[in-house]
Amino acid sequence: MKAALYRSTGPAAEVLHVEEIERPQPGPGEVLVRVHASGVNPTDWKTRAGMTARPIDGFQVPHQDGAGIIEAVGPGVDPGRVGERVWLWLAAAGRRWGTAAEWTVVPERQAVPLPDGASFDLGASLGVPALTAHYCLFCDGPVNGRTVLVAGGAGAVGHFAIELAKRAGARVITTVSSAEKGALAEKAGADLVVNYRTADAAGEIRAFAPAVDRVIEVALGANLALDLAVSRTGTAVVTYAAESADPVLPVRACMTANVLLRFVLLYGVPAAVLERAAADITAALAAGDLTGLPVHKYPLDHIAAAHEAAEAGVVGKIIVTL
Repeated sequence: MKAALYRSTGPAAEVLHVEEIERPQPGPGEVLVRVHASGVNPTDWKTRAGMTARPIDGFQVPHQDGAGIIEAVGPGVDPGRVGERVWLWLAAAGRRWGTAAEWTVVPERQAVPLPDGASFDLGASLGVPALTAHYCLFCDGPVNGRTVLVAGGAGAVGHFAIELAKRAGARVITTVSSAEKGALAEKAGADLVVNYRTADAAGEIRAFAPAVDRVIEVALGANLALDLAVSRTGTAVVTYAAESADPVLPVRACMTANVLLRFVLLYGVPAAVLERAAADITAALAAGDLTGLPVHKYPLDHIAAAHEAAEAGVVGKIIVTL
């Protein structure tokens, strides 16, 4: 089969190669998926670049997320799953078979039925972003009737956080840095969109809601002062991304605000929790409550360019097509 892979970490153009390799076979509890679309996330290019220390088992096929059709099953898996449209999550977590290949194998729980109305592109956009958004939103309880602040509402996690929070009955405020991103956040359903670069972003938020109950944070160091300014006792600030430099924590200000700071890394969340989140995400898909960001498509042979675009922060979702 044709697959993108790397044997050492480094710049995309130097280490990523497209080669013909032997197709994997599903083992016990696994399924073989013919990949139609493969999503690129920051975790994928950061791992390829060597920013996160993970061992390479001879070679690594990148990308955690994808969508396709089950073509074969291993022992212990219902043969009736053959032919099922699925979306995939954490395909490359501790495994060499990511989704940037014509076929991949994953544990069957990580191949989730994709509703007929959802495209492969949308299915490949879920995984890491939607699961992260779901866990960050609900790990401290329901958000029905609550006010949620989503930092970076035009990013992949922010986009799904807005849609999942609205589906759950929350009022949603989001921050963005441009009119283009603001339009995407409004389309996702945010009740208030604030450009955080304006002089009085905190005032705009407080004029809409006296305080927020939950913050889904993408840049804790850059945004913590704003988060504290709009928080109240018991507000949970949940951060899921690391910045280039660790922030200095204003302990006294956090104590005075009486906030909860929670740090989330998807790879450490229990599998049973992620399975429940995946089922909820699929239900939202089936109900038409989840949409995709604008898609930028690259063929597999141009995977290095796809990674470079993702690293450059292109607005929208990078999809590698198979």
